[in-house]
Amino acid sequence: MKQISTRFSMAVHILCLLATSPADCTGDFIAQSVNTNPVIIRRIMGMLKKAGLVDVRPGVGGASLRKPPDQITLLDVYRAVRVVETDQLFRIHEHPNIQCPVGRNIEALLQAELKAAQAAMEERLSQTTISRLIAQFQ
Repeated sequence: MKQISTRFSMAVHILCLLATSPADCTGDFIAQSVNTNPVIIRRIMGMLKKAGLVDVRPGVGGASLRKPPDQITLLDVYRAVRVVETDQLFRIHEHPNIQCPVGRNIEALLQAELKAAQAAMEERLSQTTISRLIAQFQ
């Protein structure tokens, strides 16, 4: 199974930086903290901006949060960076043998279970805010 994109963890990292060090948050500062290429940071920042989570100032102006950190949930971030297509966290192999009783039934049975698992994960993400994460920093 394909892993969830690292865009999610990088986006959470970026939002935590913007919440804790707003004066320092240039693209280079963020890229150094995340330890990745500034181009990747710009792409993720674009997604966060499009989702209404951040404002980005052109040039070396930096960025800022558009909402207080206690109003940004991990589910907001998950959706903003398009970690997966809608309802497609889990994929099922294609073209099972429908002559087999398992092959004939596995997709429908698994889809229901996997959809419930994804809903549970998204519910959990909706309960955690950026400010809740920041409160746990040491």
